[in-house]
Amino acid sequence: MNRAVIKVVAAIIERDAKILIGQRRREDSHGLKWEFPGGKVERGELPASGLARELREELGIEATIGQELVRYEHRYPRRTSILLIFYSVTEFSGVPESLAFEKILWESPEKLPGYDFLDGDIDFVRRLAAREFTR
Repeated sequence: MNRAVIKVVAAIIERDAKILIGQRRREDSHGLKWEFPGGKVERGELPASGLARELREELGIEATIGQELVRYEHRYPRRTSILLIFYSVTEFSGVPESLAFEKILWESPEKLPGYDFLDGDIDFVRRLAAREFTR
């Protein structure tokens, strides 16, 4: 029997032409891989609301969730498929803190492919670096 697809939301937080990325904690699954802030959508939660909650939990910020940039399914070996949904975030209040990451940093889009991202993010990172999602 197939389990339901897990919805995972991610924020592309922009400031001064740079994007915020986080490195997973060493002890987490996929430890030390890079990712965009976000996480699993809880049952009954809308994706954008889930992302706002995750950004409060992971970074301590209140964010205005903007437009959806792209969504696609990815499956890790021997795992349930995940539906990745990426949103633009151009407004937030508070100073992002690394509450759930080994570290966070701001990086220019063209340099993102040089980081060891989660497999599910790699295609998106390439497209972001190529400026496919410019406003």
